[in-house]
Amino acid sequence: MARVRLDHLRKVYDNGYVGVADADFEIAHGELLVLVGPSGCGKSTLLRMVAGLESITSGTLTIGERVVNDVSPRDRDIAMVFQNYALYPHMSVADNLAFGLKLRGTARAEVERRVAEASAMLDLDRLLPLKPAQLSGGQRQRVALGRALVRKPAVFLLDEPLSNLDAKLRLSTRVEIAKLHRDLDATMIYVTHDQIEAMTLGHRIVVMNEGRIQQIDTPMRLYERPVNTFVATFLGSPKMNLLWGALLDGDGGLRLRIADGVEMPLAPPPSLRPKLQGYVGREITVGLRPEDLHLGRDDTDGVLPAQVEAVEPVGNEAFLNLGCGGCDLVVRLPPYGLPKPGDRVRLGYDAARMHYFDRDSELRLAEDAA
Repeated sequence: MARVRLDHLRKVYDNGYVGVADADFEIAHGELLVLVGPSGCGKSTLLRMVAGLESITSGTLTIGERVVNDVSPRDRDIAMVFQNYALYPHMSVADNLAFGLKLRGTARAEVERRVAEASAMLDLDRLLPLKPAQLSGGQRQRVALGRALVRKPAVFLLDEPLSNLDAKLRLSTRVEIAKLHRDLDATMIYVTHDQIEAMTLGHRIVVMNEGRIQQIDTPMRLYERPVNTFVATFLGSPKMNLLWGALLDGDGGLRLRIADGVEMPLAPPPSLRPKLQGYVGREITVGLRPEDLHLGRDDTDGVLPAQVEAVEPVGNEAFLNLGCGGCDLVVRLPPYGLPKPGDRVRLGYDAARMHYFDRDSELRLAEDAA
C-alpha cells in the first residue's frame, strides 16, 4: 500500500467549467479517506483524476514516491470499484475475478491462489460458477470488490459502490468494506453522496461543494466543529438547525432576536465573547443540532415559542418538525409523550452546544486563543 499526495490539483474543462478548484491534501498509508458532497460537487471527478481517467489541468499527483500525472491508469497500481459494478456478463464470477490478472500475464497458479483467497474473504466460493445475471445486487458488488482485491493494488478507489443497493444491503456491505479495510490495512479513497456512509466508514472525510474542498477532518470533528454552514447542514441526519437574527447585548447578557418578541439568551464560551462583541447590532447565524433542543419542561425552561408542523416517529426516536419565528426547526426526542401537529410548544436548548456563524460569509466564528 502507499500514500497518495494531491498537490493543488485542478480540473478545468474546455468550456471553462471548473470541476475541481484546488485539491491539496495527503492520504496516509492504510487510511480510508471519504470524499463526500452533493451531486456535481467534484468528488467523482477528483477520484477519476487519481485513477487516471480524467486528465489533470494543473497540480501534481503522487502515489507512493512516484509522480503519476502522465502515467496511464493501468500502470498506476490502483484498482477501482465502480457504481455499476462493470462486470463482464458473459463470464463466470471466477473468470471475472481472474480476468485482470490474466490480462497482465500473471502465472496461472498465482491467479488461482489470489482468486481463492479473495473468494474466501468475501464469501464467494459458492458463486464462482455463476454469471453476473444470476447474482443479486449485493453479490455483484462483492464480486466487484473481489476483482479489485485480487490485484493487490497500492490504492483502492471506490466510486459510490453502494448506491445501487437497498438499505439492508447497504448496511451489510458497508460493514464488509470496513472489515476488508481492517484486514488488508489498505489505502482506500471512497466516494459517496451519503453522509451516513461517510461518517461510519471514513478515518477522515473531505467535504466538497461546487468543486471546492470545504473541510477535511475526522467524522466527529466535522460534526462538532463544522467550518461553515454548508458543512454544518450537510453532515448530520436530520441536519443542523440554523436560526438567524440581530445580536443584542444588555443587562441580561447576549441574546439573539429572531423575530418580534422572540429572543434567545446566548451563553458563548469566554474565548468567543470578544469576537461576538464585534457583531452586536448585526445579524449572525446560530446552529443547534436536533438533539440539543428539547421540549420545555416548564415556563422558565422553554424560551422559544414554536408550532408543531409534523411528527415523525421512526421507532426508537421521533423527529418534531416545527416553525419558530420564521425558521424551520427539527427536534430529536424519545418516541413517547409527543405533541400533535398544530400544538403550540416552548423549546429549551443546550446553549453550550450552540454554533456561531457569520451571516454573510457563512463561516464559523473562530474562538480567540487562550
